[in-house]
Amino acid sequence: MSQVKPQALVLDFGGVVTRTLFETHALTEQALGLKPGTLGWRGPFDPVSDALWRSMQADEISERDYWKTRTREVGQLVGEDWQDMQTFVQRARGAEPEKVVRPEADQAIRMAHAAGIRLAILSNELDLFYGADFRQRLPLLSLFATIVDATYTKILKPDARAYAMVGEALRLPLAACVFVDDQKRNVDGAIAAGMPTVHFDVARPAQSYAEALSHFGLTLS
Repeated sequence: MSQVKPQALVLDFGGVVTRTLFETHALTEQALGLKPGTLGWRGPFDPVSDALWRSMQADEISERDYWKTRTREVGQLVGEDWQDMQTFVQRARGAEPEKVVRPEADQAIRMAHAAGIRLAILSNELDLFYGADFRQRLPLLSLFATIVDATYTKILKPDARAYAMVGEALRLPLAACVFVDDQKRNVDGAIAAGMPTVHFDVARPAQSYAEALSHFGLTLS
């Protein structure tokens, strides 16, 4: 590992900053008027029961394909034709973005910012999934120096150019940027690009954020 001093924390958004849709099934069912327990797919929390998730992990389908299918399924449950993830996320999560932010993320981001660490988001679908007005309603995002979103760049992780873009935006070498993502393929892409990384475990967010902050000599209290 390079001995370059870490200066920036680069976070994926969905699953890392926000709780996954798997974790908020109860909120989704309530918001959509579905019976509790209607949504049975649990992705990384119960891969055995989610064949589609296993297919995605095996690179047989993309993450976008996974969510396109789930979006159509949930739309059908409420008698509607949903074609895009943005519809699902907005209908499932309502108008209160702060409710889906991981408390561990909030704490770690504020701690890093206070310590003078530069913050960036590198997402494949921030505005695509959440809607362009979501950012304005999430004050936490004002702490980030840059947001690189493939909704606009059209360059998806793990493409090497995606990581290069965030380094350019921060004006830092990638070896000085600690990258955090919950998808192994994206972590592997960052390693190939020369970044120190944390493979975020959605089932153990505090542990993952503690690991990320430890790169900067900080302790998650």
